[in-house]
Formats: sequence, C-alpha cells, structure tokens
Amino acid sequence: MQLSKKALLERFQAMAKNTLLETLEMDLVDFGDDFLILKMPVNSRVHQPDGVLHGGATVALAETTGSFAAELFLDTDQFFVRGIEINANHVKSVREGYVYAKAAFIHKGKTTQLFEIRVTDDNDNLISLCKLTTIALPKKK
Repeated sequence: MQLSKKALLERFQAMAKNTLLETLEMDLVDFGDDFLILKMPVNSRVHQPDGVLHGGATVALAETTGSFAAELFLDTDQFFVRGIEINANHVKSVREGYVYAKAAFIHKGKTTQLFEIRVTDDNDNLISLCKLTTIALPKKK
C-alpha cells in the first residue's frame, strides 16, 4: 500500500464532503494491505423509531467501507468502483456509541471484488455481517 494514513484520511475527508458519508458522520479508522475500517456514531440521526440503529444506516456504512477498500486497490486514474450487490444479516441491536465496519477481501479480482464486512460495536460484539460485490469499470477517456 503506497498511501500514508494521513494521505488516505485527507482523501476520505475530501470525498465525504457534502455526501451521505458526511451526513452519517463516517470516519476512517484504519487500513492495511487487505482491510479497511470505518466507524459511524450511533445516535438519533441513525436510529429507527424505537431507538436502535437502523439497518439501512448499517448497510450504508458497510457499502461505503467495502467500496472505498476496493478503490484503494485500483488504479483510480483508469477505473472507478461501483457496488453491484450487498446483503446484510443483522444479529444484534445497538442504541449508542459507535459501530465499526471492517471490510476484508474474500475475492480480489481485476474486474469484480467480494468483501466480507463485519459491523461491530464498541465492545467488539457482532452487530451485522455483510457481503459486498463491487465492480471496477473503465473510465472513458
């Protein structure tokens, strides 16, 4: 991986400006050669009416984490990433604190990528288990 953590954080913050990422207050936590971790606060902005984390907000975090991870491993001058399928199994609820999405490669192909994304709480309890398929599409010149 050639980007420094500082450079990647700056890239993420610039990308997030005026988007859903900023609205949901997603932040970059860590990354490595085969993973990326983002976090999101759990508060009334992402709650269902009964006061627990909304599954849609969880899936938005998971897809953002996987898509950004895929982008890190591509030549973004030549390709862009799109999510083409995501599924989520929500296994535990959470009312407050943070949730952390860790995307790790299952398949790292040139055209398609498959990620497992584990969403956990502050105590490392599994909240949701997601799978995301992304596709790398050539940019038109």
